[in-house]
Amino acid sequence: MSIALTSTAFQPGATIPTPYTGDGTDRSPPLRWSDPPSETKSLALICDDPDAPRGTWVHWVLFNLPAATRELEEGVPKNEVLASGAKQGKNDFGAIGYGGPAPPKGKPHRYYFRLYALDTTLDLPAGATKAQLQPAMKGHIVAEAQLMGVYGR
Repeated sequence: MSIALTSTAFQPGATIPTPYTGDGTDRSPPLRWSDPPSETKSLALICDDPDAPRGTWVHWVLFNLPAATRELEEGVPKNEVLASGAKQGKNDFGAIGYGGPAPPKGKPHRYYFRLYALDTTLDLPAGATKAQLQPAMKGHIVAEAQLMGVYGR
């Protein structure tokens, strides 16, 4: 099953506006999604850039979002644990929370926001990395969604 993931800030395949990048205020874009399957216990989100010069660059790791959540407002605080109880992981900038696009000059890069509906909550600490999150999610993904935006300098 799939979930529809959208943003009021940009359309699928379109340019991510500057405020949501390293050239702007570096705040996370607003995201909304459709209802996940009924067996969903939590949601996880990964944002990464497969076009980075050294391989895929992770911009955001977020997990244990309550299953009833249907959106993330613009500018999610860069706290390890959010008010909802969701945990944020470490991105490849070495920081907690969202780190916006900041590609080298040249061809625009693609940024994939992937939302996963899970049939469990994950026993991972805040600050976990994508490399720790992915194996923990294995066998627990009941649906997923994807939104891709581009950004270049």
